[in-house]
Amino acid sequence: MKHVKDMVAAANEEVDCLSAEEAMALQGQEGVTFVDLRDPRELQRDGMIDGAFHCPRGMLEFWIDPDSPYAKEKFQSGDRFVFYCASGWRSALSAKVAQDMGLENVSHIVSGFGGWKKAGGAVVEKG
Repeated sequence: MKHVKDMVAAANEEVDCLSAEEAMALQGQEGVTFVDLRDPRELQRDGMIDGAFHCPRGMLEFWIDPDSPYAKEKFQSGDRFVFYCASGWRSALSAKVAQDMGLENVSHIVSGFGGWKKAGGAVVEKG
């Protein structure tokens, strides 16, 4: 059996990994889109990074693929994408998938939203 912990470790070896502090330095920059992969209930309960684009993890591949009926223009923007989830596992796998699908400038926050909050990153309520 291939374990998720091993899959996350392998993804982290292939994608650009950011600390919360490195990600905070990118927040608000032109051409940088933060992508929140968490479940809507997590957003309602915990808030989110200001300005982040919410993409539920289960829809990621469908929203990235320009030929999908669910494609989102945001993923065709040419922006740098910074993925995050609660603890960095879903975002590692998502960054790897996005990279495999052809998005060229993809990163993820290794410590996730929890690390972002711990580092003093700004959080807003999901509106």
